[in-house]
Amino acid sequence: MLDHTGIVVTDLDKARRFYDAIAKPLGLMTADNGPDAFLLGRSPTEYPYLWIGRLIPSYWVEGSRPGINQMHVAFAAKTKAAVDAFYATALEAGGKDNGLPGPRKGADQYYGAFVLDPDGNNIEACYRGPDAV
Repeated sequence: MLDHTGIVVTDLDKARRFYDAIAKPLGLMTADNGPDAFLLGRSPTEYPYLWIGRLIPSYWVEGSRPGINQMHVAFAAKTKAAVDAFYATALEAGGKDNGLPGPRKGADQYYGAFVLDPDGNNIEACYRGPDAV
């Protein structure tokens, strides 16, 4: 189970525009978390959430920097249409295609789309269900 995860970004304003855009089709929201970070989730007080900021985590090893270790985060979507909307809004908000919306080979009843955020992290939206194929 996921409690929270986080990514460090180079440009907080650019990241905020991107994550604000993809939050809507997924039924999520963003909320400020101080001057150097924001949260993406169902609410500012509900788990799980994704922390996005420019602060350097205490657990990083020497030489780490934003984007050096690509992160993968998959968000659950309620419908295939929400996956499609996620993909379209992510591209409009500065994301880059990393896998068109559609079923995934080897994944039964799975429909997903992949984009790279402004720092190269792989962000996915997926729908699981009988009409996913």
